[in-house]
Amino acid sequence: MSQPVINIGMVGHVDHGKTTLVSALSGVWTDTHSEELKRGISIRLGYADCTFYKCKNCDEPECYSSGKKCAACGSEDMEELRTVSFVDSPGHETLMATMLSGAAIMDGAVLVIAANETCPQPQTKEHLMALDIIGIKNVVIAQNKIDIVSREDAIKHYNQIKEFVKGTVAENAPIVPISAQQNINIDVLIKTIEEKIPTPKHDLDKPGIMQVARSFDVNRPGTPPQKLNGGVLGGTLSQGTFKIKDDIEIRPGRKVEFEGKTTWEPISTTVTRLVYGGDVVEEATPGGLLAAGTKLDPAMTKSDALAGQVAGKPGFLPPVWHKFVMKTQLLERVVGVSDESAIKPIATSEPLMLTIGTSTTIGVVSSARKGEAEVKLKRPVCAEVGSRIAISRRIGARWRLIGVGVLTS
Repeated sequence: MSQPVINIGMVGHVDHGKTTLVSALSGVWTDTHSEELKRGISIRLGYADCTFYKCKNCDEPECYSSGKKCAACGSEDMEELRTVSFVDSPGHETLMATMLSGAAIMDGAVLVIAANETCPQPQTKEHLMALDIIGIKNVVIAQNKIDIVSREDAIKHYNQIKEFVKGTVAENAPIVPISAQQNINIDVLIKTIEEKIPTPKHDLDKPGIMQVARSFDVNRPGTPPQKLNGGVLGGTLSQGTFKIKDDIEIRPGRKVEFEGKTTWEPISTTVTRLVYGGDVVEEATPGGLLAAGTKLDPAMTKSDALAGQVAGKPGFLPPVWHKFVMKTQLLERVVGVSDESAIKPIATSEPLMLTIGTSTTIGVVSSARKGEAEVKLKRPVCAEVGSRIAISRRIGARWRLIGVGVLTS
């Protein structure tokens, strides 16, 4: 398998078939956490790599596949198109922060909408709004579960989707009817993804910077000290390259409490291993989801403890912010709930959930003006001026997406 060159998100309402579709494309079931298997829903971000091929001998839609044999003519004379990383995000309303942090590393998205439920469902709407706010323009819509509805109902549902996406980033997105469970039209979906979600251009000459979305302790309980592996960072490079033996810095770093004061200190370590989809590489480039082994104590990386941090060449990382000013643009109405009430202006002293890159933190508003807010963060973030910010407000028992911000100072 070649190194992945693009991250494509799987987004949509809970139980609409996102994880099943990733499995149909890649052969990988991304729900591996014990609680996910028990409850049948995605809780954490899941990842799977897969390579797309096209038959050199025929030109039917069936000639596109993620396998090395053409379903149309049976030929194994296949052209490798590209390897993609799928980011499988949870659709449950309580896990919106996880979806938003995953959206930060997506270059495009497949919006999965089940044909056996009226469109839009609450998180279908919330996820589409999130794509718009994060700035993801390239979207393909997969109308899933067409095998369990009648032709008439499928057409009616298709028209509901067309009406729903009017005026959104997905207004002109192609809609592909599929059944992930029965492997129907997966070839057409691959063809559409190839045509509509291009590989982004990245600057390889800049210092390497990695958005950390996951972090792991890969050691089994009882491993003797001399055989322990260092902590692993999971995420994607936004620019530059990482090589084995590179020294890197992680910011904001670790929380240090001393004599009643709290500070955040950068973490320094060395890259020991680079893995894409199970394949070890000597050098990692942007595009695709990367696991970077380090010399860190695995206790520092277990259970996603470093998720939301930024790793890169020392001295070249973005600034760390404990407070900042952001320009704000609020939605007209709350999305993701059946009762879509109007959104009130941001008020001084109110807490907001802010997602910047892969980091999610709480910011308390210290000053609010029309179109602008100054916030003091509970947990600092590492981000460039101009970064987009997804803004959520606590409404009832849930955090709800209410707008977008841009970090100004």
